[in-house]
Amino acid sequence: MTRTLLHNAHLVTDRRIIRDGWLLLNDGLIGDQGTGDSWRSRLASDQAGPGRSDLAQTRVNEQTQVVDLSGAWLTPGFVDIHCHGAGGYAFDDGPEAALKALEVHRQHGTTSSLLSFVTDAVPAMAERLAWAAELTRENPAVLGSHAEGPFLDRGHRGAHAEELLVTPTPEAVGRLIDAAAGTLRQLTLAPELPSATEAIAQLREAGATIAIGHTDATYDDALRAFRAGAGILTHAFNAMNPLHHRRPGPVVAALECPDVALEVICDGVHVHPGVIAMLFASAPERTALITDAMSAACMHDGSYTLGALPVTVTDGVARLTEGNTIAGSTLTMDQAVKRAVEDVGLSVEQAVYAATQAPLQAIGAGDDRGRLAPGLRADLVVLDSELTVAGVYVAGETIR
Repeated sequence: MTRTLLHNAHLVTDRRIIRDGWLLLNDGLIGDQGTGDSWRSRLASDQAGPGRSDLAQTRVNEQTQVVDLSGAWLTPGFVDIHCHGAGGYAFDDGPEAALKALEVHRQHGTTSSLLSFVTDAVPAMAERLAWAAELTRENPAVLGSHAEGPFLDRGHRGAHAEELLVTPTPEAVGRLIDAAAGTLRQLTLAPELPSATEAIAQLREAGATIAIGHTDATYDDALRAFRAGAGILTHAFNAMNPLHHRRPGPVVAALECPDVALEVICDGVHVHPGVIAMLFASAPERTALITDAMSAACMHDGSYTLGALPVTVTDGVARLTEGNTIAGSTLTMDQAVKRAVEDVGLSVEQAVYAATQAPLQAIGAGDDRGRLAPGLRADLVVLDSELTVAGVYVAGETIR
């Protein structure tokens, strides 16, 4: 594999910026990093290694591609833990469709994803979780699966088919756990439903992260669920009771629990930028950007489906054809980062953290990725001065 030296970049990692930095990519990993012109001596030391022949030195030099990034931002690859598809393809439609949708998102900087599935009958969801488990084992870009349902509140169901919603019985939960074979990273449920507390314990024992969402939960309901082990608030503010000064709701409960992550859709539609700014001010290391993108992402306006429900996209906004309820989004992670900086007012390093390390921590992943450090996967995004994607590297190889 050809080595690549990226230099003259602003490295963005760990909520800080390393000016005039460089990275050496080797065998799919970040091999080394530094600042300024120290990369020259780093390469020279490789070429002049002990006992190295002139021919070997020449080969090392020829095999190292040196790329001047001209002061661009260089970030870890983005991580999306809540996404349903893109490019006309939905994850629900099978592994081939999922891979095509993932490729669309990769062009926008997302190099690691959970496969999120909308509510369906339990046997159908189990079938999807089973093939997603195989894909997780085969493809490092797939971190696992996210079952968004079917254990949701009917009154806050959003774009989930009402007739498919069920109670989280031990049998139903167990079937999903068994099908996923250890790759169910996240499951969204409404904690006020019968048997939900038992389901949280069952899912925790299986190693899944429980998310609270599509719920009629009060502040007290949500607080009990978080104290019982739930660890994520699914798309904060959406499909749940709002923040009220006498009825604070699930968002305040999540903010009070230091181990709970809060997903947020930063598309200018789902949540007002001022409210998103409030989230980051209250929980800067626990707020994770997500897309909740459906198959219409990166497509034209028109008619689509989300799960079993017809969706109409107008001016880039996806809504149920009947009822006008928001139905996922057409967002990509690069757009979410750009909006977080330009509309919400976050610094670049804060926005990148929310698109990389925060989502990984939310699902208990990230030991091998999500930061710029030697030994980690060389999944990288190059952003120009306008925060537009100028390049994407997956395991050290450029794909854009």
